[in-house]
Amino acid sequence: MTLTTSSRPPATRSVPHAARPATVTARSTAPRGAASHQPRLPAPAPSRPISQAARDLLADAGRGLGRAIRADQPTERYAAAHLAALRGAAAILATKARPGRTRQASAWELLTKLAPEFGEWAAFFAAGSAKRQAAEAGIARFVSPREADDMVRQCAVFLDLVEAAL
Repeated sequence: MTLTTSSRPPATRSVPHAARPATVTARSTAPRGAASHQPRLPAPAPSRPISQAARDLLADAGRGLGRAIRADQPTERYAAAHLAALRGAAAILATKARPGRTRQASAWELLTKLAPEFGEWAAFFAAGSAKRQAAEAGIARFVSPREADDMVRQCAVFLDLVEAAL
């Protein structure tokens, strides 16, 4: 499947989780129009334990994606998938963020700063935040069925990349 909007990251690899649609396949983590080489995520630190908080957030993200897949209404699918991606970002942040005095920032801004390899994904999901808020408010005219399905697919790919990075 080829996305026609350049701001959406294309799918990157098969989605192994049973809760995810079997038809999602991926080709590249680069945004549309980028160089044809395959960018790589940094290799995880050898045998570094993953915090329980990060595992819980990733599990919550997977359940949220399952809810998005099962939702009947486009607004529900879009909102649930976007929130699942947000939990995936939080799982990454739980492993990288350090306590201290920092200015308030969105999870997407922090993800870009602390895990720059996810910067394009953060920009993609940040761009959908206002639409998610409209969907949560029940304003259906802002979310088409196609956009909801695209969000579910992109969330599935993103969560796979988060899981691989952790």
